[in-house]
Amino acid sequence: MNKPELLAPAGDMEKLKFALLYGADAVYLGGKQLGLRASAGNFTLEEMKEAVDYTHSFSKKVYVTVNILAHNDDLEGIEEYLLKLEVINADGIIVSDPGIVKIAREVVPQLPIHLSTQANTTNWAAADFWKGYGIKRIVLARELSLAEIAKIKQKVDIEIEAFIHGAMCMAYSGRCLLSNFLVGRGANQGECAHPCRYKYHLMEEKRPGQVMEIQEDARGSYIFNSKDLCMLEHIPAMVKAGIDSLKIEGRMKSIHYVATVVKAYRQAIDSYFQNPETYTLDEKLLEEVGKVSHREYTTGFYFNKITSDDHNFETSAYRHTYDFIGIVIGYDVSKRQLIVEQRNNFSVGDKIEFCPPKGHNKEMIINAMFDDKLEKIEKAPHPQQLVYIASPVSFPKYTLIRRRRK
Repeated sequence: MNKPELLAPAGDMEKLKFALLYGADAVYLGGKQLGLRASAGNFTLEEMKEAVDYTHSFSKKVYVTVNILAHNDDLEGIEEYLLKLEVINADGIIVSDPGIVKIAREVVPQLPIHLSTQANTTNWAAADFWKGYGIKRIVLARELSLAEIAKIKQKVDIEIEAFIHGAMCMAYSGRCLLSNFLVGRGANQGECAHPCRYKYHLMEEKRPGQVMEIQEDARGSYIFNSKDLCMLEHIPAMVKAGIDSLKIEGRMKSIHYVATVVKAYRQAIDSYFQNPETYTLDEKLLEEVGKVSHREYTTGFYFNKITSDDHNFETSAYRHTYDFIGIVIGYDVSKRQLIVEQRNNFSVGDKIEFCPPKGHNKEMIINAMFDDKLEKIEKAPHPQQLVYIASPVSFPKYTLIRRRRK
């Protein structure tokens, strides 16, 4: 068995660093143009070069999204952009549009192309077709079962990437037009307003204002609202299907989300490969992915066809049981104090949990803390202020701190 790559989202430089520190083998990110997450932080070319250099210092990889469904205007200047991606040593580009594939093969023939899930590859013949056009890796459509993926891998010698965790789209492999119709924002040009999460009601044409239920719930129904994907319990099946890269969705998620999910999958994958014959999932890892902001979980199309059980008709709200409150940036040995960069309000008396990049989490009650002038304080209310927390033990730099919601 080949150990698959763990691929994580990097919406900005901070998220990229945490993804790598918490165990990702590679990250994917977008520039300021031609990507499908216009609302993510994204990277200028200068920032992208910094990101590539930083990632390569860990001997890990960076893939750049160039995956919009391009219109004529989008192609202006694309040759220059692709050449710059090659110059900064990106490890590959993620593309969905055949025209961009053609241009990339002509302009930057040495730059590996990964075919986006937007290209809707659902069978081995299509995979073989794209291999003939120089595609190195295919990000398969989300609508495939593991059995179908295994067959594609058996019949075509090409790298396969598949989603393993994150939000699911109600449109076929992400090709949605609801956002265009309802708010004039092109989902396939990176500006999706996520109307699949809106609350919908039914109203008869000749009875304006008389809103009727679609389901039993009196508040209405979220008829397009998929649960989130989670395949943490099925790492062995994903590996045995021959998947080369396991992809986590979420370039617009928080660093707490990215770090926590990446660490859980890192530990599960490593544990499986240490001893495949006796492997069982540590239940604490399921608890971990339950602590990030998420919708209910589903296994998507991997084992069965989607049913109503894979949707939540009552609410599109996230489950949010913990608050991310800070990051450890150092430890003052002489004063026995953790140096923390605050990200959310916390107070003396709070029970907090430390989540280091590696190893076990640890809980502690805040008994005393101080501001940057070392004056005693009861609360840390100011965004990103430095706080000194009394602690008999240190934690590694970049340890995340969270607190159960009250």
